[in-house]
Parts: sequence; C-alpha cells; structure tokens
Amino acid sequence: MQKEPKNKAIIDFFKKNGGYARMKELKDASFHTRDIAKLIQNGILERIKPGIYRLSEIAVNGDEYFQMVDICTAFPKAVICLASALDMYDLSTFYPSEMYVAVPHNTRIPKIEYPPMRVFFFNEKCYKLGIETVKARYGQFNVYDTEKTICDMFKYRKKIGEDLAIEGLQNYMRTRKGRDLNKLMKYADVCRVKAVMSPYIKAILEQ
Repeated sequence: MQKEPKNKAIIDFFKKNGGYARMKELKDASFHTRDIAKLIQNGILERIKPGIYRLSEIAVNGDEYFQMVDICTAFPKAVICLASALDMYDLSTFYPSEMYVAVPHNTRIPKIEYPPMRVFFFNEKCYKLGIETVKARYGQFNVYDTEKTICDMFKYRKKIGEDLAIEGLQNYMRTRKGRDLNKLMKYADVCRVKAVMSPYIKAILEQ
C-alpha cells in the first residue's frame, strides 16, 4: 500500500520537470534507486542513457519531436542536423532511420540507448552557425535553421547523397514564404559550398 503513494510522488516529480529527470535529481529528492528500477521494470519510466530517465507516456502522448528532445536532454551539445532537420522542415521525402546530430570536434559521445544516432563533427564556426532552439510539448531541442540545413546537406553530399541535397534545395526554393536567399548564400560562403550551390540556385530561379 505504501508503494502507490511513493510511485505517484516519483511520477509527479517527473511531470513537474517536463517528463525527464537525472538520477542525481531523484536522489536529491529522496527517491530510492530501487523504486526507480521498479518503475523502469513496469514500463512507467524509460532510461535514455545511464543516469537520465523519461516518462514512458511521452512516447505515446508526446509530440512528434520527443526523440529529438530525448537526444538533446541526454546530450546537450547535440544539434539536430542534415537529413533529420531536412525531414523536420518537410523539405524531403526521405525519412532517416537514425537521428543525425552535429557536435563540435573532440566531443565525447555518450551512449544513448534510443534513438540511434549518426554523429557528425563540425568545426566551431560551422557548429555555432544557424542554431535554433525549438520548444516542444515536453522539453526543447536544438536544430539548425533551414538555410544552414541546406548548406550542410551540400557540404556532406558525398556522405549522404547529392540527390537528397538537391531535393532539399528545390523544395526550399519553392517555398517562397520565409525563404531568405541572402542568408542562404551567406551560410553557403561560411560552409564553403557557395560555388557548388550557386548553379543549382540559378537554374531553379530561371525555371
């Protein structure tokens, strides 16, 4: 009988913290590790990585971005990028099976149990350029804006696919509302893909 109030207190603690909590925070709140383990065993909590947990109901009742929140909660330096960002902005028909994330060079990669990640190491200038913070229903995550995403797709076109980069650019150019060609070319210059992208942009504009 004592377990139910204790379990409810733990669940309420998670809800007050946006559905996520670290083991240190739970211990500081006087919750016992065996009670946390029992809730994981019963499917009420899920472990994202050692020491960080999430309410399981977020995966069922949360929004479409909960996996991005999972990654950025467990891995604060991660920025959603490339094919994952392209998919988020509806600029591609490709749905990646992994979450594409960017981190600075020499970053230690934590072991995240789910979702699977594909990590790209960016130099400092490219890493910091174009980061936006998106507030989701549960938590928030960092993602590159559309212009930076397009430039990154061309920068990594040999690893991810030139056809995917071109598709993203074409869809971006067709969405006249909100597109910013000056920003796009500024980012392309920084990412050193201006010479590659310019002929495609010119061809699309002339259609």
